[in-house]
Amino acid sequence: MADTTSKRPVDSSAAPTRTSSPASPAAAEDTDLSPAEVGGAVSEPDETAGDEVVADLEADLDVDEVQVVVDLPEAQHEAPEDEKAVAIDDIPVDPGEVVAPSTRSVTVVTAVAPTSGPTPVEIPATVVATPITGPTPLAANSTGPQPAFSTSRRDRLRGEISDQPEPATMLTADRILDGRYQKKNEPTGWWRRAVWYLTLKNVNLGDSPAERHRKELDHRIRKTFDGTTRFVPILTRKGGVGKTTVTTLLGMALADVRDDRIIAIDANPDRGTLLERVPRYTRFTVRDVVDRAPGIGSYTDFSAYVSRDETRLDVLASDTDPNLSEAFNENDYNVVADLVSKYYSIALTDCGTGIVHSVMRATLRRADSIVIVSGGSVDEARLASETLTWLDANGYADLVRNAIVAINTATHGTNLVKLDEIESHFRSRVRDIVRIPYDPVLAAGSVVPYQHLRAITKEAARQLAALVVEGLPATREKAVPAAVDALAEAPVEA
Repeated sequence: MADTTSKRPVDSSAAPTRTSSPASPAAAEDTDLSPAEVGGAVSEPDETAGDEVVADLEADLDVDEVQVVVDLPEAQHEAPEDEKAVAIDDIPVDPGEVVAPSTRSVTVVTAVAPTSGPTPVEIPATVVATPITGPTPLAANSTGPQPAFSTSRRDRLRGEISDQPEPATMLTADRILDGRYQKKNEPTGWWRRAVWYLTLKNVNLGDSPAERHRKELDHRIRKTFDGTTRFVPILTRKGGVGKTTVTTLLGMALADVRDDRIIAIDANPDRGTLLERVPRYTRFTVRDVVDRAPGIGSYTDFSAYVSRDETRLDVLASDTDPNLSEAFNENDYNVVADLVSKYYSIALTDCGTGIVHSVMRATLRRADSIVIVSGGSVDEARLASETLTWLDANGYADLVRNAIVAINTATHGTNLVKLDEIESHFRSRVRDIVRIPYDPVLAAGSVVPYQHLRAITKEAARQLAALVVEGLPATREKAVPAAVDALAEAPVEA
């Protein structure tokens, strides 16, 4: 350590010089030090001796302070063995050159070497950086790929001119047609129409909330599908809860809104009553379709076996022959389903009560969604829930989660139960629930004229149709009608 504080300089020429007598040779021989070290080596003074020497120097030199510089050797750190074992060598790292970021476009040009010769030569890619100064116009004689047209339709409506050629899709009706000469839709509601006519058709208040709700349901029901037919079974484990009624309402609501073909198949292994809900225009049944399947080659041929109501819903009746012990089985259903998949978009299946019947197995294999019908009594709701339990335990858990429960409130005992509690139970198991209200047209058990139904009944049917359509897959590959191919060479019964 050294004290570097000094108040004034010391004149070394004026200060007397002290000399020490050299050590005698005898004294040098009595020690282990060399002669050079003997002459200059002194024992290291302690702190008190150092202060006395400084005081003597100050007295001799007549100065206030003396600066003493002592060079001490650097302390050597000896690392222990455990520290050496985990020590990491210090290796200098060159950070390189830091380049400031800039906005530049980079074009990668890859040079391709000729492939002729024994050994192809791989040439590295060259990176060319070009400052961005604006959009680069496309050369008139360019033969390379044309850039995609990225200008929005809104820009086109504002009249902005594009430097790129416009595709034909930009010629839309709302861009070209003059709105002043287009016919405006008349609003719904008497007072909205009154305002429309009193203002000489200049003030249009738009549709009423009820009309907007109707159009929204129509849009949901009109969902388009790609591929083959979507199959929707309507089932439950208890008879008399309204499966046939729900099938009829759902089919009519779909056929009334959609533009494609809808069919309802009576797949009851016993005697079904689906055909009694629509006007009957043919005497054929599913048995005739199965027997004559090889001769059905078009929709015109198939339409001769079905009945159609006012909403364009096609109904294929079950066999009513009392001499048959079984009107419909699994193979029969597969034949009918393969034919239906050629001509229809949605096929509803009115199932029987035998959930373990072979027809039910074939029906569930083709099902894209299901509708479970429940009544308003305790036993009807419990059996409907047990139907879901059976489906879940037999490998149809996906159908259960996507199912819709239709609660028929026209059954006996509905006024004695808490429908909210029944709905709360089913909401924990299925996708959604719809209440089917009481309607005298449905209670008659005869032909159902869709236009004569109460407004609340048609609204429930349309809501059920919208929910079912939303649960159907939009795209799917076409299935191969295996059953029809197997009967292709069968003789045709006259």
